[in-house]
Amino acid sequence: MIQEANRLKRLPPYLFTIIDDLKRQVKSQGVDVIDLGMGSPDQGAPDWVVDELCRAARIKSSHRYSRIGDEVEIKLREAIAEWYRNRFKVKLDPASEVLPLIGSKEGIAHLALSFLNNDDIALVPSPAYPVHFNGVIMAGGILYNIPLRKENGFRPNLKALGKEILKMSKLIFLSYPHNPTTAVVDLDFFKEVVKWAKGKNIIVGHDLAYSDIVFDGYRAPSMLEVKGAKEVGVEFHTLSKSYNMAGWRIGFCVGNAEILKVLAKTKSYIDFGIFQAIQCAAIKALTGPQDCIRHTVETYKRRRDVMIDQLAKVGWEVEKPKATFYIWAHIPLKYSALTSMEFATFLLKETGVAVAPGTGFGEYGEGYVRFALVDSEERIKEAVSRIGKLLKIEG
Repeated sequence: MIQEANRLKRLPPYLFTIIDDLKRQVKSQGVDVIDLGMGSPDQGAPDWVVDELCRAARIKSSHRYSRIGDEVEIKLREAIAEWYRNRFKVKLDPASEVLPLIGSKEGIAHLALSFLNNDDIALVPSPAYPVHFNGVIMAGGILYNIPLRKENGFRPNLKALGKEILKMSKLIFLSYPHNPTTAVVDLDFFKEVVKWAKGKNIIVGHDLAYSDIVFDGYRAPSMLEVKGAKEVGVEFHTLSKSYNMAGWRIGFCVGNAEILKVLAKTKSYIDFGIFQAIQCAAIKALTGPQDCIRHTVETYKRRRDVMIDQLAKVGWEVEKPKATFYIWAHIPLKYSALTSMEFATFLLKETGVAVAPGTGFGEYGEGYVRFALVDSEERIKEAVSRIGKLLKIEG
């Protein structure tokens, strides 16, 4: 019998695949499933970005392999650098401090592959976006979970890490605004991170995917705004959330030039770059009108408010997040004896509402479920109405 690689056997069960299978089963029984599980934006990319994709796709040369020295990639790097300057007042060298990616998830996984040996530790706060820990396991590194707890604002206690752990550590992943907990930080947090990382030879990889999805006057800072941040790490971003281009698979990594050089080397053995028409469209997104982001944020804010208010009416009190398009909710007391996977399964079968189980984000996600605000306000109201009947609390 052919066996899969040991590294795959080390991976935890991908609970979202299990939920997807359950959704298919429930749908086959004629149930109208409201899918608030996966964080897949539903609003669509801006029209002018789609138009640029179509224009560029008709150019014959666009269909060749994309190379680093091609004009379109040079322009994309320049557009990314200019976008960072406008957003965060951070100056980047497009040639050495910017690296386009086939989605930030790919880059995060390849960062682990680029630097981790089998005796190297990667420090990963838990819960986390799954590739933060799955990428470490796939790369053959040692995963060390740092618990994120509500009482600490879902922030890691880096000072509590022992000397032996730090001595073996080579990489740490952070992500604020945070998926799945929706926690946010200010620039002082990153000042402490940069100060902590200096002299330790630990790469800081910050995932900033949700920098634009913020509410109520909150501004998400870039780690690179901190003086000296480029000396210790890199930052990942994506067009998936800001511009609703999730399926297009395009993102970027910026920061430390030496780290990016190694990451680019790894990618050179694995991929041939991004479809040039998508790069052209990304340039248009980054340099064109930005009103689309405001519209996207306003839509998520309305959905957030509807969901929080409706949940409160059925007795499920949840804090209102300042960022991301998620709701991180502790399992209701009535069902607290269930694991998050059991509760998510029960909820789907009984109500047709799909949510993400907390343990899909690591061991410290147990006890929670995550709602993704990726359907209309009407559908969200319907979802909570069904949940309310399950909880048997009148609104």
